[in-house]
Amino acid sequence: MSQVTITLLFLLFAIVMFMWEKIPLGLTSMIVCVGLVVTGVLDWKTAFSGFIDSNVILFVAMFIVGGALFETGMANKIGGVVTHFAKTEKQLIVAIMIIVGVMSGFLSNTGTAAILIPVVIGIAAKSGYSRSRLLMPLVFAAAMGGNLSLIGAPGNMIAQSQMESIGLKFGFFDYAKVGVPILIVGIIYFALIGYKFLPNKTDAAGDSIYDEAQDFNNVPKWKQTLSLVILILTLLGMIFEEQIGIKLCVTGCVGAIALILTGVISEKDALLSIDLKTIFLFGGTLSLAAALDQTGAGADKVIGLLGKNPSPYVLTFVIFMLCCVLTNFMSNTATTALMAPIAVSIAQGMGADPSAVLMACVIGGSCAYATPIGMPANTMVVTAGGYTFKDYAKAGVPLILVSTVVSMILLPIFYPFFP
Repeated sequence: MSQVTITLLFLLFAIVMFMWEKIPLGLTSMIVCVGLVVTGVLDWKTAFSGFIDSNVILFVAMFIVGGALFETGMANKIGGVVTHFAKTEKQLIVAIMIIVGVMSGFLSNTGTAAILIPVVIGIAAKSGYSRSRLLMPLVFAAAMGGNLSLIGAPGNMIAQSQMESIGLKFGFFDYAKVGVPILIVGIIYFALIGYKFLPNKTDAAGDSIYDEAQDFNNVPKWKQTLSLVILILTLLGMIFEEQIGIKLCVTGCVGAIALILTGVISEKDALLSIDLKTIFLFGGTLSLAAALDQTGAGADKVIGLLGKNPSPYVLTFVIFMLCCVLTNFMSNTATTALMAPIAVSIAQGMGADPSAVLMACVIGGSCAYATPIGMPANTMVVTAGGYTFKDYAKAGVPLILVSTVVSMILLPIFYPFFP
């Protein structure tokens, strides 16, 4: 049995078990991780390297930073300010999506989500609305916002490097030509229809730090203030990542260490704030992403089925949909890295401008709405929102369809194949 076949079987197993949920999601991801080693698809170092992935380190750090914001009651205070202006659930969803969408256009979408998750939980506590109705729009908006600029998501830069390799380049806001309409239509969609598909978990997950009812009246003001100051400084460090030369995960760790050293959050509470379910789920499934990336998992064969002279429109659609599927089981960065060279090669073979198919790779690769492992931000809210695999599929698949329609209309207009 070939490595591609084995990888696809493990992918199928993961999909079935994630949907069935008869065993914990984290356990499923670990079965896949170990299984890929036992079958020889990956060596053990590659398979387990996900647990020292920069996103996992960022998770741990931001769980502590977010935990401090919640433990001191500052998240609830901020939530009170937002709920003062947004009175209804729909208004809250729209406000959250606008704020997150714009921020993630210029920051890491994972970092943006990590910073705002405790704030949104505070908003839910103040407003009385279920946090499960607000956290999912937050992470979806973070994904859509990544398409607003060249620096919005790592996949954008990968596409840019592919363009530069053939002597072309995207402008800083070229992605926004499609990204802004998708974000606007996505927000309108959730305000009018999408909110009906959002899960309403009246019972808390039970094992999240955010599920404990607390009285914040006795928390010293300096702790509340310092938790917010350190959060803001952490955010600024992420904004100016390139200028200061410090990676997001390291900046997050500095913030977490500062909170513990100053006594804003105790070591015990800091450890309790780390959601191990998220760590095992994300770290384990990164092995599947590595296997899909390493083997190619037949992506080039699927494109090859289109024939030697496929229609440019059909090619763009197939690449877009293939990226949509892949990105829900591996990172959008890995998806774009896998598909971009194939797309450029075929476009050049047709004598067409590769801009449209590359943009399709990036936009399709950002449509990671249908699974809890589609992107790091999705995984981070699994426990806090009490979500199941089906919850993501129910709310995310319609959003993928909306994004597909918008993209297929705008891509040929802004990026003609034969300009």
